[in-house]
Amino acid sequence: MPVMPAPKAFVPPVNNLHEFTADQTEQFDDAHAQFADLRARCPVAHSADFEGFWVLTRYNDVTAALSDSDTFSTAHQNVVPRVATSGRRPPLHLDPPEHTPYRRAIMPLFHADRMAHWEPVVRRMVSDLLTPLIQAGSADICVDFSYRLPIFVLADFFHIPSETAAKIRDIGADFNHALQVRDMAKLEQTSLFLYDVARDIIALRKVHPLDPGTDPTSALLAARDNAGQPLPDEMLLGTIRQLLVVGIIAPTTFTGSMAVHLARHPEHFSMLKNKPDLIPAALEELLRLYTPYRGFARTATRDIEIGGRQIAKDEPIALAFTAANRDPEVFEDPDTFRLDRAEGRQHVAFGRGPHQCAGAPLARLMLRVTLEELISRSNGWEITGPVPMTTWPEYGPLSVPVRFL
Repeated sequence: MPVMPAPKAFVPPVNNLHEFTADQTEQFDDAHAQFADLRARCPVAHSADFEGFWVLTRYNDVTAALSDSDTFSTAHQNVVPRVATSGRRPPLHLDPPEHTPYRRAIMPLFHADRMAHWEPVVRRMVSDLLTPLIQAGSADICVDFSYRLPIFVLADFFHIPSETAAKIRDIGADFNHALQVRDMAKLEQTSLFLYDVARDIIALRKVHPLDPGTDPTSALLAARDNAGQPLPDEMLLGTIRQLLVVGIIAPTTFTGSMAVHLARHPEHFSMLKNKPDLIPAALEELLRLYTPYRGFARTATRDIEIGGRQIAKDEPIALAFTAANRDPEVFEDPDTFRLDRAEGRQHVAFGRGPHQCAGAPLARLMLRVTLEELISRSNGWEITGPVPMTTWPEYGPLSVPVRFL
């Protein structure tokens, strides 16, 4: 059996049917126990943490909010806790129809033909990163691998020079750490640095444009808003800044969650090693079980009632994807890994509605290739030390030290 830190006794954090505590030191399973308690006793709950917010834990409430941008705005606060410190960053910080030109510009970059281009590129990166780790016999799945892979992919995605890629790799790790430890001064510093990187990328593409069908900066420079005008410079800058980091943290922590699950369940590892064609379905079930976001947020545009609770205009609401994807009203036996779920693809790991993750195809590709390469290159692994967890708005490990078998 894998060596795991002893779980602490879980104390339900709901003191009454009105308040819960969001900020706590967690073990790997604690968030799911907390959300199960909330769904059962107070599915529309409130916390005084992070300046106060509501949280929706039921699948139907979360998906209804995701589909109603008129009532649930993302323009004011897009995660709990609020972390944006400088400028608006489309498309996430805009509601429809203002956000539409930005999504329209970048969506072709994630079509199936582009994923066919990216698969060998991503597989080479995964191989280059994993080979020395597996040869060494031990590694930290997050620190040594999943912190690095998304930043390498983003660097290639933007077709940027090696020196700029190195900057993003370094600052991406700093940004990730600052977010997790709530170092707001460092978070603002790294965010401003990423704006400088975005300015450099835009300046380069204005002088040396690339095919808009393959380069996100060129696509955004060629895009037009709903009035037929070029996208405003400050909004273009914000979009590039957002794209630079939007795919860094979630793949890092989710890859750690996959590693923990397969260490805990060697029978699942053996099944996938013997039947690798099951890996895509297994990925979807792992995304449902260990959804890496619990704090994507919306702001009420008017007074509303959800589940008998009165939410006032302008109050922030966390849409707990992590909780929704284990709702027993939608997913039978929700805490169990199963590949026979007819409802499997209904999960909301990548959101839904007008702000569904545009980069989901590339994220799925990275994660699938990671699973394929980890499983094909090893006979499994055991966890050899503590597994510290992220805090809101993410869910998942920051570190998963393992010994390969």
